[in-house]
Amino acid sequence: MRRPDLIILVAVWQIFNAFVSVIGIVAIYLFAFPSISHLYGEARLGAMFGLYTGVVFLLAFILLAIMATIGLLAGREWGRILGIAHAAVNLISIPFGTIIGIIVLIYLFKPEVRDYFEGIEPEKEKEAVSRKKTIKK
Repeated sequence: MRRPDLIILVAVWQIFNAFVSVIGIVAIYLFAFPSISHLYGEARLGAMFGLYTGVVFLLAFILLAIMATIGLLAGREWGRILGIAHAAVNLISIPFGTIIGIIVLIYLFKPEVRDYFEGIEPEKEKEAVSRKKTIKK
């Protein structure tokens, strides 16, 4: 069965998101951590907790994006599910992430895309395969 046309574009979007998240982590370490050095006590502790929470969230987002990309390109159902989760998380990235997230969600729920990942052949391909089997006999 042939891979749906826009899966590559979805994978590129996910890798781009992972790359931007890496830039976000680097920015946190280069700019945010040094800026809290003047804080003391609970204020510093709260700021560090918030920054580390952000880094953990970005690391999880990177892992989700990479795993979804691998699964989508391999044609695995779990890749489609992770791609849906990645698109859902992107909805909070207003405005571009929201728009692209909605488009990706609609695309990954299309019947022909879902059938590709579930391994269900479309009717036309089933007929062609059955005709080839009949001709070979």
